[in-house]
Amino acid sequence: MSTGNEIDGSDPDPRDAQIFSARLTPHRSLNRTGFLAVMLFLSVVSFVTGLAFLMMGAWPVFGFFGLDVLVIWWAFKANFRAARASEEIVVTPSELRVRRVSHRGQVSEWTFNPLWVRIDQEVDEEYGIEHLYLISRGRRILIAGFLGPEEKASFYNALVGALNAARRGPTYNPVT
Repeated sequence: MSTGNEIDGSDPDPRDAQIFSARLTPHRSLNRTGFLAVMLFLSVVSFVTGLAFLMMGAWPVFGFFGLDVLVIWWAFKANFRAARASEEIVVTPSELRVRRVSHRGQVSEWTFNPLWVRIDQEVDEEYGIEHLYLISRGRRILIAGFLGPEEKASFYNALVGALNAARRGPTYNPVT
């Protein structure tokens, strides 16, 4: 017989409940299909233009048009590689975790006590929020670098709200 007051170990620890969780990635407006379409278009235009120069007797120009397409392809590939980076920020009542993965797959992690961490921001009058930092015990970590100024403002407000909720501590609701 259960009275409802027993601890059976299956209840999650309220200190581990996520108050806030965000995964930030660099924005890329061109997907793989768009990339292939752009590269096909550039290749066709370069080939036709190079062919015109080849027919006029300027055969070295034909190679330079191919080289241009190759350089543009390489630049897009480098851009897509950089898009593999990510940043995860999780706030629970007992900790704030930041996990950053570089485009090369290198992982850096930081853990803060939400009672002692504060958020600092650098604001430009015309541009808006340029940088957000987490500061605790002499450590200063740049966060949300992928976001634009308006997105940083929204993220800042959400993170401040989550830290305030974490500072209030876990709440116990006997009704649920």
